[in-house]
Amino acid sequence: MNSDWNSEIKISEINDLLREASAEASKITNAYFRTFIAIENKLDQGFDPVTEADKQAEMAIRKVINKYFPNHGISGEELANQQSDSPFNWVIDPIDGTRAFISGLPVWGTLIALTHNNLPIAGLMSQPHIGENFIAIKGEGALVERNAESATLKTSQVTDLDDARMFTTSPRIFLTEQTGSAYDRLEDAVKLARYGLDCYGYAMLAAGHGELVVEEGLKDVDIAAMIPLVEEAGGIVTTWSGKSAVHGGQVIAAANEDIYKKALKYLAPHATD
Repeated sequence: MNSDWNSEIKISEINDLLREASAEASKITNAYFRTFIAIENKLDQGFDPVTEADKQAEMAIRKVINKYFPNHGISGEELANQQSDSPFNWVIDPIDGTRAFISGLPVWGTLIALTHNNLPIAGLMSQPHIGENFIAIKGEGALVERNAESATLKTSQVTDLDDARMFTTSPRIFLTEQTGSAYDRLEDAVKLARYGLDCYGYAMLAAGHGELVVEEGLKDVDIAAMIPLVEEAGGIVTTWSGKSAVHGGQVIAAANEDIYKKALKYLAPHATD
């Protein structure tokens, strides 16, 4: 496997693409946000919403990617995969947190990741209503851009669970009684837990405002962009068994190795991958 990806692609091109794609998607998502938009349910049972904003934003992002790199693969949340023989693949979630989006809550985000031979090497989380872009490229650090200013992201150095802040989309995200109970025990051990943040929780962890994100049942589009963001800020993202989280599943993100190891003791016995 060739890990020397930066000999095949310019970092400046990745940066330019991420910012342009984010800007194009934000024109659509901001226009639809807090409006009375039609909602479709992708599931026969349960509720997995999608809106016209999701579909249009993904099309806009794909257009930008194909302008820069027409030979790259693309995997998206709403549209069919664009197959390619290239080792590079872009992973898109045009609106991560559609439930928050349709509820008028600004904790959703546009996620764009670049993988090379299935390893995440760049990620963007954009929250256009707030006006924030969180960007990371492997080996280049992580930053947040806000109001024409930027700041380097650095994870928290809190190492004790009883001082830790933990995020999850919902305590109902856990798929079995055993994994839900494992999460509950971990929640009892931390200082506080906050729900409903979707991708924004990972961004806040990267920015030093939390120590843990714990979830289950994620897809690759939910997490691929967040891996470089957290790692380049100094954190760790794996599955509950300590493997790569690029495909989703059971995911833990931690601000540092100490808090990661302590939290994983609650989760690892219930790892399924």
